[in-house]
Amino acid sequence: MPMINADTLNLEERVVRTNKVQKTHKGGRTMSWNVLVVVGDNNGHVGAGIGKARAIPDAIRKGVEAAKKNIVHVPMIGSTIPHEVLSRVSAAEVLLRPASPGTGVVAGGSVRALLEAAGVKDVLAKSLGSNNPINCAWATMDALRHLKRASDVARLRGKEVSDLVSKSVALATAEAEERDISIRHGEEAPVSPEDKALAEVKAADQAPGVEDTQAVIVEAEGGPNA
Repeated sequence: MPMINADTLNLEERVVRTNKVQKTHKGGRTMSWNVLVVVGDNNGHVGAGIGKARAIPDAIRKGVEAAKKNIVHVPMIGSTIPHEVLSRVSAAEVLLRPASPGTGVVAGGSVRALLEAAGVKDVLAKSLGSNNPINCAWATMDALRHLKRASDVARLRGKEVSDLVSKSVALATAEAEERDISIRHGEEAPVSPEDKALAEVKAADQAPGVEDTQAVIVEAEGGPNA
């Protein structure tokens, strides 16, 4: 997988876990910190890294640098992932499943932080093994690396997308690829039907009612006693 240049992305940083470590020497104890940091652009790119230092700010800075070197691209279909995936790293095992629009991110800990930083809005996640935040983060990153769209699989097999999936899934895959291409070239991404419907509902909620409109008209005419 080609390395992604973090300088071209608008990344947000999030500290997931801090851990205080003490090492005993002959002269006494030396304290240091290790920090798990997640970076993402909320648009399909996410990375995680660990930083270690005597002070927390230095550990965070090192964690951000490590996370930027491990950024992966997360293929999405609409607001969810393309398919179910199960990944195991050490004693941690993470299961990710697609979800319908409006479900939200059903996850916790470092798994939730990674999915939100990647921009996944609807997904079901379950930790089946150890709940260690670092191992869960590595298992989630491994799961995201193994995600593929139907078009990617069809390209590898030398077939058409319609030969592998239904017509609706093929259409959604094409829309997702078009959106990725627009974002990559710095153009305005096309609005999905779900986002358009949500925007219409918000606009309707913020629109003034009949009573508010009448009050504005009366005030413009000089008030009720004019």
